[in-house]
Amino acid sequence: MSNIDEKNLGPRWYVAHTYKGYKNKVKVSIEKIVENRGLGHLIYEIQVPVLTETVVNDKGEEKIVETKIFPGYVFIKMTMTDESWHAVRNITGVTGFVGPGSEPTPLSDEEVESMNIEMHKQEFAFEIGNVVKVVSGIFEGYSGILQEISEDKKSLVILANTGKRDIPIMVDTKDVSLAD
Repeated sequence: MSNIDEKNLGPRWYVAHTYKGYKNKVKVSIEKIVENRGLGHLIYEIQVPVLTETVVNDKGEEKIVETKIFPGYVFIKMTMTDESWHAVRNITGVTGFVGPGSEPTPLSDEEVESMNIEMHKQEFAFEIGNVVKVVSGIFEGYSGILQEISEDKKSLVILANTGKRDIPIMVDTKDVSLAD
């Protein structure tokens, strides 16, 4: 594994495959190794993605149930080096990293976003009634008043001024900025 240091891509999400029933044990073991060996500068976050649902049984009692979304896999945000690779790979219950052969492959930004592994902690800057400007996309150059924000905060409806009349347009949040 000596060529891992040369391929260092900085902090990225990697997927470790585990034995059945070992996901939580692996997560705890990685956290202990990070603390004991001082690897916080290489291993940043460990996740076992779960879906939390409230289920009502026959008697009408509510129970919160967690379902593992990706059984057999642990997601690790880490800087891949020989040291971090060995620390994770040698944990009891880890069978290897996802990737060709013994070469770990990081998840793409699109994969991380689509799987909701990492929630970006950035502040959501928009409120209904804000004057906004479309800075990219097919409606670039239009500005107007923000009318609606989608539940996932990924799209907006703007009442855009076209010169003759105002029309509602739907745009992605990433294509909009607050007007000056």
